[in-house]
Order: sequence, then C-alpha cells, then structure tokens
Amino acid sequence: MIVFLVFLQGYPLPNVALKGEAAQSSTLSFATASKAIDGRRNSNGFCSHTAEDETNPWWRVDLQRSFTITAVKVTNRGDCCAERLDGAEIRIGNSLENNGNNNPRCASILHINAGKTYTYRCDGGSMEGRFVNVFLPGQPKTLTLCEVEVYAAPAGRGLSDWI
Repeated sequence: MIVFLVFLQGYPLPNVALKGEAAQSSTLSFATASKAIDGRRNSNGFCSHTAEDETNPWWRVDLQRSFTITAVKVTNRGDCCAERLDGAEIRIGNSLENNGNNNPRCASILHINAGKTYTYRCDGGSMEGRFVNVFLPGQPKTLTLCEVEVYAAPAGRGLSDWI
C-alpha cells in the first residue's frame, strides 16, 4: 500500500480514509465503493462506480470517528468520461441525514482532468466530521472515483497539538 501525506506547517497529517468504510448509492459491476479508498491512485480499473444514469449519486467514507479535516484529494478516472465528476460536491459532517449529503459543503469540484488528482481545501479552512461524501446532484448522472484521500487530525484536539 502506498501512503501519501499532506503537510501542515511542515508536519505530516495521515490519510484517515484508508481505515474508513466506504459506501455508495449504487454499484456497477465490481466497482465497489471501497476501491476509492484502497490507497491506489491508479485511474484505470481500480475505481468505484455507481450505476449509470442515476439521480443524485453519492459516495461516502465513514472515518469511524470525528476528525478535523484539512484537505481532501480526489483522483478522477483516466480512461474516459472525466467530465462526469464536474459539479460534484464534497460534504463533511457528523450526520447521516440523506445519506450524509445534507452535511455542510467543503468544496465543489469544477473539473479534474482524466487520471489526475486534485487537492481540495475546505472553504474557510478545516472542517470537523466523521463522514466525507462526494455528492453529484442532478440527473442522469454517473459517479466514478478512483481515489479519495482525507487528511486530518483527531477532532477535539487543536491541530497544533497534533503536529
């Protein structure tokens, strides 16, 4: 397994998604939600994938406890259809209301080129939450994620205590 770190003030924060449990609104073939947190940024064949032409598809990782999240990295598929991720929202919080899609928005994904990884920092800095969702509003939509990395420190502790 490859481990990627994000540095805050020169100190590393772990990718806590690797120990989480993933779920998604539907699954196409063998493209399970857990493929987006397997530690591989391989954008061809190792991706999660919802059913095609779904209304409001979503993907979620349960981090098992609340964290102070500073960055979320998303890797898009590399073989085709990079535009399918356009308009997705990253939502973070502690609620499972509407499958976690009602949690506050951290950032919006305007576009990620095919096979590329982009780092999102929440509007206004860090956010606290147990659940990280990628929600794609509208219809008909298909959600594919090749890797989602969540860099965070345990909630309830100041980031300066962690680093």
